[in-house]
Amino acid sequence: MNKVTIVGSGVAGLATATRLIAKGYDVSIFESAAYTGGKIHSFNLDGYRFDAGPSLFTLPHLVDDLFKNLGENPRDFFNYEKKDIHCEYFWNDGKKLTAYSDISKYFTQIYEQFGVHESIMHRYLKRSKRKYELTQNIFLQKSLHKFSTYLSIDILKAIPFLRSLDIFKSLNQANKLFLKEPHLVQLYNRYATYNGSNPYETPGIMSLIQHLESHYGTWVPKKGMVEISKSLTRLLKKKGAKIYLNSNVDEIITKGNKAIGVLSNGKEFESDYVVSNMDIFFTYKKLLKNIEMPKRVNRSERSSSAVIFYWGINRVFDQLDLHNILFSENYHNEFETIFKKRELTNDPTIYINITSKDIPADAPKGCENWFVMINAPYDCKQNWETMIKKLRKNVINKINKMLKVDIEKSIQVEKIYTPKTIETMTQSHLGSLYGTSSNSKLSAFLRHPNFTNKINNLFFTGGSVHPGGGIPLCLMSANIVANEFKDRSVSYTHLTLPTKA
Repeated sequence: MNKVTIVGSGVAGLATATRLIAKGYDVSIFESAAYTGGKIHSFNLDGYRFDAGPSLFTLPHLVDDLFKNLGENPRDFFNYEKKDIHCEYFWNDGKKLTAYSDISKYFTQIYEQFGVHESIMHRYLKRSKRKYELTQNIFLQKSLHKFSTYLSIDILKAIPFLRSLDIFKSLNQANKLFLKEPHLVQLYNRYATYNGSNPYETPGIMSLIQHLESHYGTWVPKKGMVEISKSLTRLLKKKGAKIYLNSNVDEIITKGNKAIGVLSNGKEFESDYVVSNMDIFFTYKKLLKNIEMPKRVNRSERSSSAVIFYWGINRVFDQLDLHNILFSENYHNEFETIFKKRELTNDPTIYINITSKDIPADAPKGCENWFVMINAPYDCKQNWETMIKKLRKNVINKINKMLKVDIEKSIQVEKIYTPKTIETMTQSHLGSLYGTSSNSKLSAFLRHPNFTNKINNLFFTGGSVHPGGGIPLCLMSANIVANEFKDRSVSYTHLTLPTKA
């Protein structure tokens, strides 16, 4: 049986492992932390449980597929529920919008609040859906760095609709042209943050991101986001994968131009293939010391990072749901400050995630666990201690004003993550959440491929390489890598993305 070593147990590493086991490979995973999951982990603080990483769960079938491919019922390992409300939105001028999963209720709200007719919204969502359906087989399921991709029928299908993909407009330009209404433009601009980009620079094709949410829904794992990684870990152990925790990989061992294993904790482990789920920057810097780092990796603009306040709140807020957004008054200035000045704005957009709304055990009775995230620049030696003090004051003042409360009185416990913290804990270069940004028309092509021509039998998966960051794209990255391996099993079911409702 051919052996595969996977470096890192982020969700892409775990997903790659399941797909390779399904193909008949002997898989070992090396993880430097004491737990699997990478960014998907959790912690407890004085009776409150917090998901420390990703908080949004979409396209749950991508996780289900990993269990089905190994002949298991996903519901025996992992359960989730669909949300009736995608998000609660708040603006400084007092406007509020509840994004219902029921599209008719959502459109009614939009018309009542902003006077935008449902016909305009239908056309906008239809346009986003077309972008997704035309590009998913090109950008999301295949490597952009192989000539064969451009000979596919999918390319021919997309060419006549090239203009409607809004590649040559920014996301803001496309939204402003189509939606016009400022509140809605800001709402749909926010989807650029799903891959850590600037809506005033990232291409308009990125409106397809919102399609995943509006069309397929948002979901909540019954035991929190961390259950994604925990359930996959249980699956892998059941299927015979070897998982080495507290096992730092010091080097990917090569012989000639071929990867032949890894060096971990002073011991060599031989394998036929190596897959790195480590950030691509650190893969080259720490693990491939004799291989020159590609210029695209060293020079590419990093995605945004975040400052996260984890607050245990001693009361319940009925006006809030699982996902909540308090928008800044000047969105353009916010992103100029983050991406150009590398600073924190005085009027930040605030994202509040409260899992105790759906998982009561995550907070004491009558209390809530607040995950308060602020978009931030990546770490470039800013004085985070000073910046955080100012930010905390601005965040509290904004929450007080918009929710008409005195929130500081309700904060029982607190923990703070900065971009520096995120880099240390997740090995994400400079604390960027999504690897490189997508702030250019060629950004998709500038991401590092899932392979290298310099070393055979070496592959890369995860948010820092193609097709990008976030749980769905990481799972798709795993599938792209797995498709590079020959099927040595009796049977295997390939991933298929839904294209129709």
